[in-house]
Amino acid sequence: MKYKKQNNAVVLLEDGTIFQGKSAGIKGVATGEICFNTGMTGYQEVFTDPSYYGQLMITTNAHIGNYGVHSDEVESDSMKIAGLICKNFNKGFSREAADGDLYQYFQDQNKVVVSDVDTRALVRYIRDKGAMNAIISTESTDINALQKRLEKVPSMEGLELSSKVSTDKPYFFGNENAKYKVAVLDLGVKQNILRCLSERDCYLQVFPMHTSYEEMKRWNPDAFFLSNGPGDPSAMPDVIEEVKRITTDGKPVFGICLGHQALALSEGISTYKMHNGHRGINHPVKNLATEKAEVTSQNHGFGISKEDIQNNPNVEVTHINLNDDTIEGIKLLNKNCFSVQYHPESSPGPHDSRYLFDQFVENIKNNNE
Repeated sequence: MKYKKQNNAVVLLEDGTIFQGKSAGIKGVATGEICFNTGMTGYQEVFTDPSYYGQLMITTNAHIGNYGVHSDEVESDSMKIAGLICKNFNKGFSREAADGDLYQYFQDQNKVVVSDVDTRALVRYIRDKGAMNAIISTESTDINALQKRLEKVPSMEGLELSSKVSTDKPYFFGNENAKYKVAVLDLGVKQNILRCLSERDCYLQVFPMHTSYEEMKRWNPDAFFLSNGPGDPSAMPDVIEEVKRITTDGKPVFGICLGHQALALSEGISTYKMHNGHRGINHPVKNLATEKAEVTSQNHGFGISKEDIQNNPNVEVTHINLNDDTIEGIKLLNKNCFSVQYHPESSPGPHDSRYLFDQFVENIKNNNE
């Protein structure tokens, strides 16, 4: 076997910290907020998750790519991460069912990969210092030039990104003869969310993020769904105004991730940038009604204010994170609305929280009776 020499590559954080690595073969430069995911599987679903749009992903698992890629294991039509940082990048794969290898997948979508990085040290550094912007390069290791380029990258705080991943025009999903009709406000919706709703006898119309409540209402849906998505929730005031109108309709509303934050903002509950966010497939959450713990899939860098909820008599906390006691779910006591911060569709991840889709459909059924 003939071994090819790997070119040097670099990871530069906005505070000036440098981590050395090697090019995995895709030449280029990428910028964005750096984050990490602790999942050992599901890398293709992670890379195509619209909520990760524009972020540099560190995978904490020791090797990535060993089981290849498959056309069905995607959450959108393309990779949404800006670039990848990993320890070992496998160009081959050992799964018979795979369509191809991860290297070609990155090549086809022109995404930069820096491998051979001490990801344990990098993740520990981010956990200590907090989320920050970074630049990765496999074509130049000129730190001064990269630093100047990095200085021009906007902060995630105050950045609206849903418009980058939301659909351009409405489309339908599922069986048109299904029992219930659900209007989906697409802030960056994952495909498995649509599948989970469709499997529960729901016919969906997915609307662009700037669709008015009046336009969605003309379809006469039985309920509304507020999807996940990227960016700062407080940076989309027009969407929050439409969510206010949606929640006063009287029909059931369910929000996930960014949709959860949008629901909170519509009730006067503020959001904040977290120290380093929650990203992975093993985060413990407690359901306060059942007092049972759920292992959940999470991907968010913003949270909602616990203090604001305590001062709002119309909002009740339903779920909390057992690692840091942050808010993971709420319901509105004066409206037929609830939401969770985490991802019950769990793609990838455990299925402990799939009951929330059943709860939503039960709310629709009861509201229609």
